[in-house]
Amino acid sequence: MSETIKISMVNQSPHPLPRYETPGSSGMDLRAHLSESVTLKPLERKLIPTGLFVELPQGLELQIRARSGLAVKSGISLINGIGTVDSDYRGELKVGLVNLSSQEFTVEDGMRIAQMVFQRVESVELVEVETIDELSETSRGTGGFGHTGR
Repeated sequence: MSETIKISMVNQSPHPLPRYETPGSSGMDLRAHLSESVTLKPLERKLIPTGLFVELPQGLELQIRARSGLAVKSGISLINGIGTVDSDYRGELKVGLVNLSSQEFTVEDGMRIAQMVFQRVESVELVEVETIDELSETSRGTGGFGHTGR
């Protein structure tokens, strides 16, 4: 088991800090911080504030992910699939929601709208080579999407 990393977070909302709901949870739910409800029409996108600000150490990112229950039951997802919060960002955490259903959906203050997952990231240096022949060979080679026929 890995060590617990302590992360500083400012909470300007009246809602509790996010937390793991079960011992095996990977993510913590983010709640909407709204002065009035926000309605998303079908295919409409809106940025929803959380009232949270975070200080991530270098080498860690915070991923904002959709909540499966909202996605399956209501067609609510994230605009960009997974949002990335970099370690040098200090602004408010906001969630870009999109309504992929055919029905309006109303976001209320305190509603759990997304989840956040902390991930380690590596810094890399890209080294340019001239041709693909300089890349190592693999059994897959240049086979792309659907190359296995499944």
